[in-house]
Amino acid sequence: MSAPAARFSDYSALTKPRLSMLSVVSSLAAYVAARHGFSWAEFAHVFIGTAACAGGVASLNQWMEAETDAVMARTHDRPIPSGKIPTGSAFVLGWLLVIGGLIDLFVAVNGWSALFALATVIAYLGCYTPSKKHTRWSTEIGAISGALPPLIGWSAAEGGVSTLGWVLFGILFFWQIPHFMAIAWMYRNDYVAVNFPMLPVIDETGAKVARWSVFNSVLMVAVSLVPPFLGLATWVYGALAAVLGVLFVALAVVFLKPDGRDKSARRLFLYTITYLPLVFAALVIDRLVFFPAT
Repeated sequence: MSAPAARFSDYSALTKPRLSMLSVVSSLAAYVAARHGFSWAEFAHVFIGTAACAGGVASLNQWMEAETDAVMARTHDRPIPSGKIPTGSAFVLGWLLVIGGLIDLFVAVNGWSALFALATVIAYLGCYTPSKKHTRWSTEIGAISGALPPLIGWSAAEGGVSTLGWVLFGILFFWQIPHFMAIAWMYRNDYVAVNFPMLPVIDETGAKVARWSVFNSVLMVAVSLVPPFLGLATWVYGALAAVLGVLFVALAVVFLKPDGRDKSARRLFLYTITYLPLVFAALVIDRLVFFPAT
């Protein structure tokens, strides 16, 4: 009996829309925060190009990891291991989206935005995805590719990347470590099943996982407070970033306690997905209100 025809929702799931949206939103936020004028047409192409690349990368990532996805309880029902989408279709769709997104950015925006998008694709598929099978540092490698999208948006507006663009990169880089440490701890049995040597797998007690989460949380907060010190944002943003950051670090510190570590990992994870849009929104609004476009 042949497999049922794939539905639109199956192809949508292949692009990991929620994860891809993180790349899109951070790219658009950087474009607006750059304050180098605003073009709705350019904004739209940044959205389309980044979304296409992000969705393509997600599709190709699932194509590359179909075998391990089939083993893990969290991912076994994804479109490829569940048989909803053939591997060949995922491969073709992934590359069509990536190539289309890169062309759109290069032609309709500028070369720098396309270059940073290409760097994201290479870092994610060429470095992060294969590293998951071989090194404890895969999360940190992945955080590099995950932090590149703001540079797509910033360079789209500015034709390059100045200090605040790299600050956004830094916030997103350090944010990803506690975010994914919490996820990996919650689903560590899945990663054990596929022999991914991630820190939450090799650190059975979770003590190192928690300490690493606290360390990177502190660095994230420190980077988030750079803009007001450099005159790139006001202390209105700085105060909100400080409050949000203190709550973030506090939850990471709770994660240090052995008792109830699973619950504290979940609380930390939930707060991470609240923190990032709030701190990015605060910076963008601050820049829009207090910094005239150049």
